[in-house]
Amino acid sequence: MSNSSTNEWLALPEASLTDIRESILTPVRGLAFWTAITLPFLYLPLLAYGLESPATRLAFLALITCNAVALLIGHSYSRS
Repeated sequence: MSNSSTNEWLALPEASLTDIRESILTPVRGLAFWTAITLPFLYLPLLAYGLESPATRLAFLALITCNAVALLIGHSYSRS
């Protein structure tokens, strides 16, 4: 078996690579979008408890960071 025939067999058309990429990115964007929407509900118990302890402040900052990352990833999500 020649090397060129092996490469032709393994090569995927450009359209299928785009389809594969979109089939992976669409659910990831959707999950990030809905995560960004639901994470602020977790702020409420922390704010009600107060931010006096270092652990509570750290948890609050971690939630804000996760929310920002989810917003960046999920900002281009559309249901259509």
